Formats: sequence, structure tokens, C-alpha cells
Amino acid sequence: MSRGKTLSNQQLGASHIGPDHQLPEHAGGDSSERRGRKRYIYLIGIALLLVIGVVLLQHRKPTAAAPASGRRGGGGPVTITTATATNGNIGVYLNAIGTVTPVYTASLLAQASGVVVAVHYREGQMVHKGDPLIDIDPRIYQATLLQAQGTLEKDQSVLAQAAMDRDRYREAWKRNAIPKQTLDDQEKLVLQEQGTVKNDEGTVQYDQVELGYTHIVSPFTGRVGLRLVDPGNVVTAGGTTTLAVVTQVQPITVIFTLPEDQLAQVTRYSKHGEKLTVLAYDRTAKTKVASGTLLTLDNQIDTTTGTVKARAMFDNKDMALYPNEFLNTRLLVQTLDNVTLVPSSAVQHNGSKAFVYVVHDTAVAMTPVKEGVTESGHTQVTGLNAGAVVANSSFDKLQDKSKIVISHQPPPTETPESSQL
Repeated sequence: MSRGKTLSNQQLGASHIGPDHQLPEHAGGDSSERRGRKRYIYLIGIALLLVIGVVLLQHRKPTAAAPASGRRGGGGPVTITTATATNGNIGVYLNAIGTVTPVYTASLLAQASGVVVAVHYREGQMVHKGDPLIDIDPRIYQATLLQAQGTLEKDQSVLAQAAMDRDRYREAWKRNAIPKQTLDDQEKLVLQEQGTVKNDEGTVQYDQVELGYTHIVSPFTGRVGLRLVDPGNVVTAGGTTTLAVVTQVQPITVIFTLPEDQLAQVTRYSKHGEKLTVLAYDRTAKTKVASGTLLTLDNQIDTTTGTVKARAMFDNKDMALYPNEFLNTRLLVQTLDNVTLVPSSAVQHNGSKAFVYVVHDTAVAMTPVKEGVTESGHTQVTGLNAGAVVANSSFDKLQDKSKIVISHQPPPTETPESSQL
């Protein structure tokens, strides 16, 4: 009975616990979760506000700095430098890539067999026609020549004796002392001896030529290359070993190619005997190396490339042109006289149209022009009179009717770092 009463009292106590009498540990946990969620939401909101503020500041800074930068659209006058259009002459050039080509180049090979006994030239030496270069041991060829000369002298004596007998037989036949057959035989014998002597003379000349091959000389005036053989080397007649290379460098030529479409411009002047000027520039096409004249054009067009070869002659007194050197060539085909010239830097482009900014008092006016020939930093233009003053700087800030201030200082050179600011 007592246990049953106890259980009923516990059950009765539990049934009277209401919402406000929940256990303390459950109540504390729900409250912490709600406070954590609120704090998280507040932090996210603050972060979004900061991001929006940074973005607005970044967009507002360029707008505020634009008027102070002085770019196009600014209200103040633009500082410029100027140039004056002039009246002068300018050349019409055809540009091409050329190769320096010597008029004569000789690779000397051995035509006699033997030991090299002497090398007379220095590497890179200027030699004249006939100067000794290399000597090959001549003793064998001297002995062979001596034998041929001895045979010739013997046969010449035999011929002389046969001719003397023929003369005697003629006198005897006139006196009817010998038959005609004897005289005829002697005359034919003389002819045979003459043939023998002529054969000996040819042998002597051949041996003289062979002996001459042992003494190698320069075939023309030019510059000899590096030494290719030394004394003591054995060379063979008809071999492929080059003994020396001689190249003519004064004068020298440059071979270049022209498109077939430009051929008429060249032949129009060359057919009248005019000497067209050819300028040679280095590989950068900025420094002039030499000046020469057009020598000739090839006799046919290369159908694979549609070009024709041309050869120009240069004196090359200062040795500025080197054999097989690549150059940029400029062929002057015409000179335009009394045309309007402006610096090429003053001509601006809007698509395919060209224009300049002409200065009028304190403002500029955009004036269209037509470009022509460009040479040495100057461009021929039409639509502009000589003496006109044009803007030559600050084009990124100029527009039609812009107010300007003329500066007599050269415009500052824009660096890659400053252009990125």
C-alpha cells in the first residue's frame, strides 16, 4: 500500500508541471541558439554594407579625377607643339631586300699535284691581279718540261737535216742526176719531220702550263679569305680541296628583287639611259650604308614569285658593304618637285581618312588632307598650303576647335609606365 501511494504521488506531481516549469537546462539551450543566429545575421549585414561602400568609392574616384587629368573633354586649353608646312622636293622610292654580291669570286683549286711549299698571302689581305698566293713543289714538272724541250731540239735538228737534203735533191734533179721519185720522197720526209716538231712544241707548251699551275696567283684584284692550306700539305690535281678564295670588293654589287607591278616605273626611266640611284640601308632600315646606281635588270620575270632581279653597282670605297650581307635597298624612280611637306608625326588618321590640326590663333581646326610619298620623317600632302602651322603633339587631347597654348619645348616622351596610369 505504501509503494502504490508513493507512485501515485509522483505521477500526480509530474502532471501538474506547466510550461513555465520546464527544466532549466532545456530553457538555457534554446535561448543561446537564438542569440547566435541573430549575431550571425548582423555580421553578414555589416559585411555587405562594407562591400557596397568600397565599390561606390572606387567608382567615384575616377569621376572626380577626370577633370584634373587634362584628357579630351577638359575645359582648359591644350598645350601643344607645332610644325610648319613647307614647300620642297621629295623622292619616290621602291623598297626591297637585297644581298651584297661580288662581281667576281674565285675559289682556287689545285691543278697540279704535289706538296705545298709556300703560302704568300695573309688572311684578309687585299691582293692585286698577278700577286703570288701559293706555290706547289715544281721539280717534277720542271723535269718533264726539260725532257720535252730536249725532244723538241732533237726533232728540230732532224727537220733541218731533212730540209737540207731536200734542197740538194732539187738541184740534182734539175741536172737529171736523180730520179723524180727520190726528190718526192725527201719532200714528204720533210713534211713528216715538220709534224713531229709541231707535236714536240705542243708537248713543251703543255708542260709549261703544268709548271705554271705550281705557282698560283690572284686572278683579279680583291680580298683573299682565311688560309685554307699550309706549307707541307699535299694537294692533288682535280681535287675538291679549296686552296684560297679571292673576292672582288671594289666595286661590288647588290642584287635585289622588285615586284613585276613596279617594273614599268623602272623601265620608263632606264630606257632613256638615266642612271637611277639606289640607296643601301642596314637591316634596321634606319642607317644609310652606301649609295650606288642601278646597273641592270634581269632578262625575265620569275614566275614562281612574280618578281624580277635587279643589280646595283656600288664603289664601296669605304668597304661598308660586305659580300653576302643582307641589306634594305631603296630605288629612287622619281623626284616630286615643289610639293607641300609636313612632318609625318603631324598627320593623324580617322579610319582611312587623314587629317591635320591647323592652328588658327588660339584654336585648332581639323583639316582633311591626302597623303602622298613619305620620306625621312616627312610626308607629302595635298589639301594644305605651304606655310600653314599644324599641331605636332597632344593629339589625345585635341579635337576640332579645341583651345590651345603653343609650347616651344619638345613634347615629353610617353613611357609605358606613364601610359598605364
